[in-house]
Amino acid sequence: MKPISKEKMAAANVLVVGDVMLDRYWYGAVDRISPEAPVPVVRITREEDRNGGAANVAYNVVSLGAHASLLTVVGEDEASHKLEALVAQTGIRPHFGRDADLKTTVKLRVIGRQQQLLRLDFENTPKNELLASQTATFERLLPDHQAVLFSDYGKGGLAHVSDMISKARQAGKPILIDPKGSDYSRYQKCTVITPNRAELQQVVGGWNTEDELRTKAHRLREALQLEAVLLTRSEEGMTLFDAHGQLHVSAQAREVFDVTGAGDTVIATMAALVAAGIGLREALPVANRAGGLVVGKFGTASVTYEELFA
Repeated sequence: MKPISKEKMAAANVLVVGDVMLDRYWYGAVDRISPEAPVPVVRITREEDRNGGAANVAYNVVSLGAHASLLTVVGEDEASHKLEALVAQTGIRPHFGRDADLKTTVKLRVIGRQQQLLRLDFENTPKNELLASQTATFERLLPDHQAVLFSDYGKGGLAHVSDMISKARQAGKPILIDPKGSDYSRYQKCTVITPNRAELQQVVGGWNTEDELRTKAHRLREALQLEAVLLTRSEEGMTLFDAHGQLHVSAQAREVFDVTGAGDTVIATMAALVAAGIGLREALPVANRAGGLVVGKFGTASVTYEELFA
């Protein structure tokens, strides 16, 4: 794995588009069981907010020393303002559209005795295509970025992403997509999609052998006219399927502590490297290493340039 120079990374600009959320952590002490029901009583001692969803993807891009702009639509609520402030603090350029009918997604995790006891999700599905209203902003931002990353969390924000994909293609920008759902037709003609095993199975069905997987991955790649499909496979590493065949890298995690956000780190690293002018095959082992590092951390985390190329 060849290190990429810091200067090269600093010149890379990634435009991240997608569903954002506020990841909220409440840490507490568990000293007793409730007299009302057989559940632990958590006495909250500390609260922490982190970038979630596409905001975590953008945070991973800037952690590596590249630049990121974040285009999204949020509600007009406390969580959205908190998230925008967090995003700006981390050096990401925020471009937040607001919709009063939308509730900004919040994932609240209650942590006691070093483990997650409960997760509460606050969200609603947008009634209309929210990011479509941001097309003009998207077109304005495109020329200043060397790669576009769509982070689809299935929250409705990217229901009609194809229009933005065609504009990015016309501008000659590489397009990376973290996909969701069972219909990938809206991702047609992008550069690379990065499903995990469960996500790919939802679209192409299961497989019993590597040959069967290879056939299905290439068939999908050709049907959608993609340059590549990058399958992330947890403890089995990652496999890139492209016009030259396939390239596999083995997992590098020494200790898996928390897989939250590992996919975010992988696609963010790929996008930052592609924006820096690195090809997909050359970027693959670096992204694999980044994913291996981040699963050794707690919660939605990121990897720095120094950690990656240490």
